[in-house]
Amino acid sequence: MKQIPVALQMYTLRNEAEKDFRGTLQKVAELGYDGVELAGYGGLTSKELKNTLDDLGLQAVSSHIPLSELRSSVDDVINDQLELGSRYIVCPYLSPEERSEEEYFRLIDDLNSIGAKCFQAGITLCYHHHEFELATLSNGKTALETILSETNPHWVKAEFDIYWLTYAGEQPVEWLKRYQGRTPLVHLKDMTTDGERFFAELGSGGVDLGSVLDFGAHSDVDWWIVEQDDSKIPPIDSVRKSLEYLRQIKV
Repeated sequence: MKQIPVALQMYTLRNEAEKDFRGTLQKVAELGYDGVELAGYGGLTSKELKNTLDDLGLQAVSSHIPLSELRSSVDDVINDQLELGSRYIVCPYLSPEERSEEEYFRLIDDLNSIGAKCFQAGITLCYHHHEFELATLSNGKTALETILSETNPHWVKAEFDIYWLTYAGEQPVEWLKRYQGRTPLVHLKDMTTDGERFFAELGSGGVDLGSVLDFGAHSDVDWWIVEQDDSKIPPIDSVRKSLEYLRQIKV
């Protein structure tokens, strides 16, 4: 069974990072995370950030880059990732006006062209979803299925989010099995078992983490990425508890 490293999506600590970006990265390293998935560079150049991460012993796993930036300046984005030593670029979110069927097929064309450029540079483009991509389109498939079936599997991979799959009534491990070979990054999240279905620290909610972690250990998953969109306790305590859970079960 392979050992999959664990990264933190820095969006989780966005408020802390806004006040002290370097200091927040240091806390992440001290907690024992292997790497970070970036959601901005904290005002640093890619070279400065690379040096900072190297000093802290953290790997730049991937970067969430807005779709508008990928469309307008993908060459610059790729150069930044090469400087950071990051292997992945992630398209993270669609605004409400980008969720029509027409816009989904425009997205598919763009993901193919952007993904081809990334592939040529030795970087992998991934698509990160939320719950709205699990709605069914007129073709009888969900938007997420359509995106993955209409994009080149060598150029465009998935970053599945097990909270949002569960939220939409899906079984995350079934998606991992169905798209084996296209899931190098997985967002690990948990969900409260009450009616609120709020974000929860790993191991404290009702998401079937066990089957996901078991399957991932025998699949193509390269990184587990902890993210908690919002927390009812200090976010740094939240990410500490989630990592402790993973360590306790020997992930």
